[in-house]
Amino acid sequence: MEFDLTGKDYERAYSLLASLVCPRPIAWVTSMNENSTINAAPFSFFNVVGDSPPMVMFCPGDREDGTPKDTARNIRRSGEFVVNLIDETLAESMVRTSAALPYGVSEVDAENLMTTPSRSIAVPRITAAAAALECVLHEILEIGQNRIVLGIVKRIQVKDEFVNPSSMRIKGFYPLGRMASPDWYCRTNEPFEIVRPRWNRG
Repeated sequence: MEFDLTGKDYERAYSLLASLVCPRPIAWVTSMNENSTINAAPFSFFNVVGDSPPMVMFCPGDREDGTPKDTARNIRRSGEFVVNLIDETLAESMVRTSAALPYGVSEVDAENLMTTPSRSIAVPRITAAAAALECVLHEILEIGQNRIVLGIVKRIQVKDEFVNPSSMRIKGFYPLGRMASPDWYCRTNEPFEIVRPRWNRG
């Protein structure tokens, strides 16, 4: 089968790409509303895109009426956000926060989620998350109907249980993965190792 995503199959682009390019990591993003309540929303068009400086990107789409989603609106105004990384234990809460609530209504409050103050920015993190990336906005790119948020990671918070104290490497964290549209996810608790060729970075 062949699909012409810039022609007759344009309307199928999301469902095809979201079902083929997977599993994808999930950014459960907290941001601050204008009334200082906390917005939480998940995004699976997300990844880390660099380490010097440490950068992440995610793509919050628009609402059905064409206006920016609350997360994009908040980040453009404040320049700060937290990417909360989760495993399966928070899956149901995360998915429920994808519902479109009126602006200013906190998904964190609706889900009775505890938050913890961040160390480097004003936006708090979700306490139960396995890890949290405290980010400041670098740039928002708008390409067609895509909005790409690029953030600089200022600080990382990781639960002690997921850090090997001798090597300082992450261990035992099995993040939830996003699979095919609209409702599929996957577990990542069966990793396997293939040793890669070693080379000097430079």
